[in-house]
Amino acid sequence: MPSTLHYPDIPIPIPGKTRESVAEGVYWLRFPLPFALDHINLWLLDEGDAWTLVDTGIGLGNIRALWQEAFQNCLEGRPLGRIIVTHYHPDHIGQAAWLSEQFRVPVFMTAGESATAARIHQASSQEFGQRLAGLFSAHGLDGQRAGRLATQGNRYRQLVPDIPATTVPIQDGQMLTIGGREWRVMVGHGHSPEHAALYCRQLQVLISGDQVLPAITTNISVGPADPLGDPLAAYLASLATLAELPPSVRVLPSHGLVFEGLQARIEQLQAHHRERLQALQRACHEPRSAADVLDLLFARALDNHQLMFAMGEAIAHLHRLDAAGTIARIRDSGDGIIRFQQPARAV
Repeated sequence: MPSTLHYPDIPIPIPGKTRESVAEGVYWLRFPLPFALDHINLWLLDEGDAWTLVDTGIGLGNIRALWQEAFQNCLEGRPLGRIIVTHYHPDHIGQAAWLSEQFRVPVFMTAGESATAARIHQASSQEFGQRLAGLFSAHGLDGQRAGRLATQGNRYRQLVPDIPATTVPIQDGQMLTIGGREWRVMVGHGHSPEHAALYCRQLQVLISGDQVLPAITTNISVGPADPLGDPLAAYLASLATLAELPPSVRVLPSHGLVFEGLQARIEQLQAHHRERLQALQRACHEPRSAADVLDLLFARALDNHQLMFAMGEAIAHLHRLDAAGTIARIRDSGDGIIRFQQPARAV
């Protein structure tokens, strides 16, 4: 088993202009994102007279323009035959409805991801902002920063102008025949409700989506839909399942570079979360809210977009410790803010 990550010498594709081969019949596209994380990787699977596309890019006009270039440059004039979306986040589903209409092809997603996309997309701007701000205010976020989140509107709908009218459901363990090869759907949890990775035993390739990334950690957040949830436990269990794949597997992540050394990377991610949990447990020798521990977890200034993920992740780690019994959730009767403390003294 590789003890470190290995990056094959594969050029990074130029958005809209080039694609790069990462395995027989499997090609890499890269499109930009308007965030600090400035790109997403998409994957084309050759079916002979058509392509299967995995993930679609964010739903902004400049990405549609790049897709128009890619139709000839990267697709060689061949149509898409099907679209697979790993999960509901805007950079993955953003162009799915439009591409589906352009080529009159189905979009495959797990039921949990499809339902989540529909629910969030339908939320009013007021509802979206208030639910988010309400959750984070309860966990100690100050009024000024919570107010900025409350007034930003339904940011999801701004980045996903349309969602597919219908989707074809896929589920864990299902085998999809693509280009004459079998790809197994591997559903993971924690980052999103039913994230679909794809594994081809014949090629020894894993399209990992956001479940395993080579250089950054996957965001694991508590959100308004499940304010008492323990997504970190679900994520760590999903990592353990992926670790059972053969050591020779080549990983195609949604962000970063194609890499080998899946088990080594999973060990790094497990260690990262252990260290964060240990640091939080020590910090909770006195009552701490999620907002109180942001500086401990994130040693940088946070814009609105980053603050949303940071608060969700801080709550997720505190919930994991609470579920494990090493700290306990308390609510101060004076201000109503949720805090956590060890040794446990539940109220």
